Amino acid sequence: MYETLGYAARTARAPLEPQRFERRALGGADLLLEIAYCGVCHSDIHQARDEWGGATFPMVPGHEIVGTVVATGAAVKRFRAGDRAGVGCMVDACRRCASCLRGLESYCEQHVSWTYNGTEQDQKTPTQGGYSTQIVVDERFALRIRADQPLERVAPLLCAGITTWSPLRHWKVGAGSRVAVAGLGGLGHMAVKLAASLGAEVTLLSTSAGKRADAARLGAHDFVLVTDDDAMARARGRFDLVLDTVSAHHPLARYLELLRLDGTLVLVGAPDKPLEVGAFSLIPRRRSVAGSLIGGIAETQEMLDWCADHGIGADVETIPVSAVNEAYERMLRSDVRYRFVLDVASLRR
Repeated sequence: MYETLGYAARTARAPLEPQRFERRALGGADLLLEIAYCGVCHSDIHQARDEWGGATFPMVPGHEIVGTVVATGAAVKRFRAGDRAGVGCMVDACRRCASCLRGLESYCEQHVSWTYNGTEQDQKTPTQGGYSTQIVVDERFALRIRADQPLERVAPLLCAGITTWSPLRHWKVGAGSRVAVAGLGGLGHMAVKLAASLGAEVTLLSTSAGKRADAARLGAHDFVLVTDDDAMARARGRFDLVLDTVSAHHPLARYLELLRLDGTLVLVGAPDKPLEVGAFSLIPRRRSVAGSLIGGIAETQEMLDWCADHGIGADVETIPVSAVNEAYERMLRSDVRYRFVLDVASLRR
């Protein structure tokens, strides 16, 4: 067993504080990762504050994990000590169901072992996340990170990157596609970068006029202020895909009007209250509303390699782990551009 120091929520809405816990002993197919950085995702707040329900405590959040392999089990083939690696939103799945066999482990039909606030495949042993000094993970659920990549900018790709990459790939976005991204936060800024890198014409939809310049800097070709009725009217029927990254409650009808025939609005943000969809927002142009989770391990590796090849990383503000409670409050005020990343070395100190 490996004694580990982390930052944990002991109860819902309690401030996170230091806590020691144990990681499992190294199995034959496992690697021990010394964590260097961990991104702070909005879903960390939802879960640490039990806003989605069903949370278990104490909880060490964090599923955007990067670091260095320091030990491997005897059967590990893909990694060795000294390699850089990452762990995303899941650490295991059944590996046998139809989804797992298709490489869609995040849609496992038996049991996904989420990186935290979940359980291992025995469905009893709690999982704990990356606001901590180290993690043990089966090599099949670890991701390779190239040696020349800045780890702090790679960390958010393990959730914000793959959450937006997966629907872009599933809906076959490429040259000639017209994509609108709703919201410019942790997810939205990666959606803009990735859609533009795939050759799409990208428009940012925002309620904040102050995001216009950043949208252009990140690769957006156009900007539409959602509160401007004239601008929204001009954009009606324009887009093949609207990638909705907004995590607060918002009216879908305004965004659905922007889709052309057979267009799709894909939800990747996760508001804690239901969103309403009117039938006549969909029927006249055969529009669809869909949802998308993270991708599987192979798709996540594809995304990491694509980002390395194209010089894409997250825009981050690196903070000590002790500042995470303040970071949560700043995130709720949208006071970050565009992802907090915890410097886990600060926790060791």
